[in-house]
Amino acid sequence: MAIPTHTLNDGATLPAIGFGTYPMKGADGVAAIRSAIEVGYRLIDTAVNYENEREVGEAIRQSGIAREDLVVTSKLPGRDHAYDDAIASVHGSLERLGLDYLDLHLIHWPNPSRDQYADAWRALVDLREQGVVRSIGVSNFTADHLERIIEESGVTPAVNQIELHPYFPQEQMREVNAGLGIRTESWSPLGKRQAPFAEPAVAAAAERHGVTPGQVILRWQVQLGNVPIPKSATPERQRANLDVFGFELADDEVAAITALGRVDGRLFRGDPETHEEM
Repeated sequence: MAIPTHTLNDGATLPAIGFGTYPMKGADGVAAIRSAIEVGYRLIDTAVNYENEREVGEAIRQSGIAREDLVVTSKLPGRDHAYDDAIASVHGSLERLGLDYLDLHLIHWPNPSRDQYADAWRALVDLREQGVVRSIGVSNFTADHLERIIEESGVTPAVNQIELHPYFPQEQMREVNAGLGIRTESWSPLGKRQAPFAEPAVAAAAERHGVTPGQVILRWQVQLGNVPIPKSATPERQRANLDVFGFELADDEVAAITALGRVDGRLFRGDPETHEEM
C-alpha cells in the first residue's frame, strides 16, 4: 500500500507512519521486523538502548528491500552525550546495523541534569555534515531544550519524537514543534496498556468508519500531522496499523479524541525535565 510522506526541514522525506521495534530481539525479533518491512513499512525505528540494532539490520538484509527505499532511525543513549562518545556511539550503531549510513539519528533523552545534550547535538550536526547521518533530530525534548540546541548550533532538529497518544496529546509541544518546522513523531502512539479503545470517542468513530479502534487512533495521529511509530509482532496487526490512509475522521471526531487528554496521562514518570535514561 502507498504510504504518504512528509518533507522534513532539511529536505529529506519521512513516511507518515513508522514501525517501532522495542523490545524485539533474537530470531523472533528478526522475523517480526522482517514481516513489518514485507508488509510495507519503510520507516524502521530502533535505538542503542533497545539492544536490537543487530536484529534490525538482519531483518533489513533478509527482506530484500533496497536500502535506499528504507528510512532507518536509531537513537543516542544518555551515557554517550559527550562529544567524542556521541561520535563513537553513532559509528557503533552503524556497525551493529551493518549499514553505511543512518537516515535519521536522534538524541534519545536530554538528561538535563548531566547537561551534555548540547554537546551530543553538536556531534550529530558534524556527523550529518560528514554524510554519516542523513537527518538528525531529538526525542523527548521540551521547548527549552530545543531552544538551547538551536541557539548554540544554528541547526534545528528535523524531528522531535515524544510520548503522544489520546490520553497525552501534547498539544503544547506539537505547537512548539510546528512553529520551529520540526516534525513530531509519536512513541507509544496507541497508549500501550492504557490504549483507550473502549472510550466512546474512539469506539463510535471505529463503528462509523468500519475500522478498528487502533486504526482510529493511528488515523487521529496522522490527521494531526504526527508520525506515529506503532509496534506489533503480528503480521495481521502490522497490516491493520499501516492501513489507515483509506478513511478520514471528521473534525469533531479528531477533537473528541484529543479531548481525552489527561493531566496525568503519561504512561510512566517520563517527564523530560527529570527523567534520566542512560
